[in-house]
Amino acid sequence: MDACQVGSQLGDLCTTRHLSRQESPAQPEHGSPGYADQILSWFVLGNSCSDLIPEETKILPNILKKIGCTPMVRVNKIGKSYGLKCELLAKCEYFNAGGSVKDRISLRMVEDAERAGIIKPGDTLIEATSGNTGIGLALVAAVKGYRCIIVLPEKMSMEKVDVLKALGVEIVRTPCTRFDAPESNIRVAWKLKDEIPNSHILDQYRNPSNPLAHYDTTAEEILEQCEGKVHMVVIGSGTGGTVTGVARKLKEKCPECKIIGVDPDGSIVALPSELNRTNTTTIEVEGIGHDFIPTVLDRSVSSCAMRRGLCGSSGSAMSVAMRAARDLKEGQRCVVILPDSVRNYMSKFLNDKWMIKNGFLNDVQEHKPWWWNIKVQKLNLSAPLILLPEVSCQKAIEILQEKGYDQAPVVAESGLILGMVTLSNILSSVLAGNAQFSDPVMKVIYDHEMSNVSFCPNDHFAIVVHEQMQCRYLGNGSSFMKQMVFGVVTAMDLLTFVSRSEKKQKCSLAAQDSVSPAGSVAPPEPETSN
Repeated sequence: MDACQVGSQLGDLCTTRHLSRQESPAQPEHGSPGYADQILSWFVLGNSCSDLIPEETKILPNILKKIGCTPMVRVNKIGKSYGLKCELLAKCEYFNAGGSVKDRISLRMVEDAERAGIIKPGDTLIEATSGNTGIGLALVAAVKGYRCIIVLPEKMSMEKVDVLKALGVEIVRTPCTRFDAPESNIRVAWKLKDEIPNSHILDQYRNPSNPLAHYDTTAEEILEQCEGKVHMVVIGSGTGGTVTGVARKLKEKCPECKIIGVDPDGSIVALPSELNRTNTTTIEVEGIGHDFIPTVLDRSVSSCAMRRGLCGSSGSAMSVAMRAARDLKEGQRCVVILPDSVRNYMSKFLNDKWMIKNGFLNDVQEHKPWWWNIKVQKLNLSAPLILLPEVSCQKAIEILQEKGYDQAPVVAESGLILGMVTLSNILSSVLAGNAQFSDPVMKVIYDHEMSNVSFCPNDHFAIVVHEQMQCRYLGNGSSFMKQMVFGVVTAMDLLTFVSRSEKKQKCSLAAQDSVSPAGSVAPPEPETSN
């Protein structure tokens, strides 16, 4: 199976193949058509709940034994506040050792590959992930002795990055782009595999061990904890492994159980396909939603159309449950799988500044400074210094020093704004070994999305842009919006403007004080007679 075809079809890992034991074939190469069959052959039916949930022991042999057997908790207030009649339960997957539901598939994929003789300690594990699978794999790799490289899109939270670093992972960051773009995390991961000897991609998007982990454990735990009484399960759809594995088992044991998949606006995973029509181009929630259909996802097992989530994968699932469970009656039971906790999103969903910036909260600051709503044009910005993308870092330093600037926008000859380059970022990139003075400035730019006033958060400046409607004629006339650099505002520009304005105000007040009592407005001069 070609890595470049990931997600191109549902494939025969899940939709056309029953989850059942098969004879083990001869060992194939990872990624070949027989690889999935070999992994699938290690799946053994008939695990009982007593096998899954062992008796408590005082000392576990290692941290991997604390993966699975997560608690089921009754949610007492949220459901009632939304008028639900059914019993609402939460399966708290953040009690796994690595903090998420992805610990289950990470352990299963590694151990299945070990049993199949595909990997061995000392090899390199590479995975494209939104973070949680990476943390799970890093934990398994640390215990079992594997080198681990995680390829992570830029939008993922710093909390995930920090945890991965603490676990000794090598991290490669990629732009947030289409899965089939050369710079996507999936394509970059496969490129690394081709370059690194004895490296393997277990590939959570296509590996049957992903849904099988949930078929064997997560679903069995739900059945045991609910004593077989479950009428609805709400699950976020990331790779689709949790939805597929849990749904398959529950449909066998509880045929009337409804499975609700949660998919964010901007994704294409939902059914019916009409739900995917949207103007949304960015998915802020992490871990769910894709621009391709993961092979391990079997969308046929969902008995209800997938619903839309908002922000936070656990929050999305709970939000959807509030709508999906309205029709359940008293005595019925809805289980919501919470894949991870707020630990991963302290700098995002718990951060008011981030929430306001991304439009999830209104800015309710009551006492804003007097200059807050003054137009940027009042700063009297001069024409900005602009660098072309092919200029070298060395030449950029010389130009910036000659002109007395610390930063400059990088703009293509077409006028397209590519990003921002700063002296400090050039220096830090060179010192870190990520760039050389001979490299083009494109290698060291900030490429944050631009808005009317777009801030680069690591430096004390903002690039001011304005949009122009431009037309081009390609048979039929078409128009497009193009951002143009208006100016660059530094912290010193703002401080100078505020300081001078306040100085003028004080001078004006002083002039008034010379003809009127302090702190009052000068009244008209009274008429006097000689």
